[in-house]
Amino acid sequence: MHRRHFPRALALLVLVATAATAGAPGATAESPTPATTQLRATIDTILADTLLTGAQASVVVVDTSTGQTLYDRNGDRRLVPASNTKLLTSTAALELLGPGHRFTTDVRASGKRRAGLLSGNLYLHGGGDPTMLAADYDALAARVAADGVRVVTGNLVADDTRYDSTRLGPDWTWDDEPYYYAAQVSALTVAPDTDYDAGTVIVHAAPADRAGAPPVVTTTPATGYVRVDNRAQTVSDGETSISIEREHGGNTVVVTGQIAVGDEPASDWVTVWEPTGYAADVFRAALHRHGVRVLGRTVLGQPTPETAQPVARHDSMSLGELMTPFLKLSNNGHAEVLTKEIGRVLSGSGTWTAGITAISEYVADTGMDTGRLRQRDGSGLSRRNLVPAAEFVDLLSAVRAEPWFATWYAALPIAGQPERFVGGTLRSRMAGTPAAGNVHAKTGSLTGVSGLSGYVTSADGRLLAFSILLNNYLTASVKPLEDQIAVALAGFREGGASAARVAPPSAPETPRTPEGVECSWVKPITC
Repeated sequence: MHRRHFPRALALLVLVATAATAGAPGATAESPTPATTQLRATIDTILADTLLTGAQASVVVVDTSTGQTLYDRNGDRRLVPASNTKLLTSTAALELLGPGHRFTTDVRASGKRRAGLLSGNLYLHGGGDPTMLAADYDALAARVAADGVRVVTGNLVADDTRYDSTRLGPDWTWDDEPYYYAAQVSALTVAPDTDYDAGTVIVHAAPADRAGAPPVVTTTPATGYVRVDNRAQTVSDGETSISIEREHGGNTVVVTGQIAVGDEPASDWVTVWEPTGYAADVFRAALHRHGVRVLGRTVLGQPTPETAQPVARHDSMSLGELMTPFLKLSNNGHAEVLTKEIGRVLSGSGTWTAGITAISEYVADTGMDTGRLRQRDGSGLSRRNLVPAAEFVDLLSAVRAEPWFATWYAALPIAGQPERFVGGTLRSRMAGTPAAGNVHAKTGSLTGVSGLSGYVTSADGRLLAFSILLNNYLTASVKPLEDQIAVALAGFREGGASAARVAPPSAPETPRTPEGVECSWVKPITC
């Protein structure tokens, strides 16, 4: 594990030593410079906005090179962090699993093989990969066929036992269940496109050729695992108002509303009930296309025998590469899989409890005081997560020394950068300001909860770590206030000579889309 990089108790000593070395007076909490005083007044004014009347705010800003606290408003107050929780999960994953970690999905066979006949079971063995596409299952099926298997007399067994069978996170609200950001978690699953929202299917409703007919409903990927109850209607004109929702406890998707002749199809991402069965259905259909017949049933949740022989294998992208879709698009499913994977790798238990315990041990070692916070899941969807802004800033300051920091920093959303895999959840924010292309930060949103925590380089080259947590407001959004604070930090200049600063790493290249896979990019980004 790691040493503590910047315990708060030592911050003042570091600051005094830095000022003495430079031969110039330095700012302290008791004696700030005029520029720091002005910055504090600016942030105070922003936080006095009537949008926050009756709300709670926890805001901390620290110079990462000196440890100097430039601003602290209720920094020790525990607030709901929403997706800022992913800062803990992602840093722990990179440290505990390593940037080169990959998830493996493989196919194994038990029983005797003779002249294309497998007298036994075929096992689809899940390794937790949240990026498995229908195309990847098709490639596995093609390899099974190429290996000479033509008929399987036994069952197709979907082995998801790498993780436990608890599908939904602790404290998640029941009404989030059908939506893509609250998909069930399994070690064997399917993502419908390169947003990699594992455990979901995209449902499309296209208008029929004539008014009065039901829309044409299809899914991506094509699967019989989801049953469509199409109650919608095509109309000659008027506003399209299609609703697509999955019923609780099963995989019936109800389509209602209307769509006008000639309109573009309406699409929505819907979670599936029991993703293991979804993956098995997609794989079984792929086997059929490649001429492999399975005579037995599909069986879920049985472990693969140690004596089973390998037939085909698929390795995921590396964890370092996965950080880009995970953090840029704030993918909840990735966070929860990584939490269970951490538990599995470190303690042999693929559970939320084991994973969160390991995450807590890692972030405590970086200098976070885990006695002052509570983490209940990997993504931040639980409202029982509670973290003070000062603890986030301690983590942000500490991880700059990690060997994987450049990869992680680049994977954070970047303000005002319109490319989806660069700007991410900040791509439409702070454009045309000093913060654009500068702020690298994790966003967070739940109803009445907003957060922005990350880094900004000030006008005089200081790499500042900041955390803004806002809770219990009644307005639709307070993100403009977060942006105002970030822009103020980007324009901040202490004045005079500054100590040498560590330049932030550059942004990554946009990841390549797998060959033969199309990106739809129509789903709104969550944060």
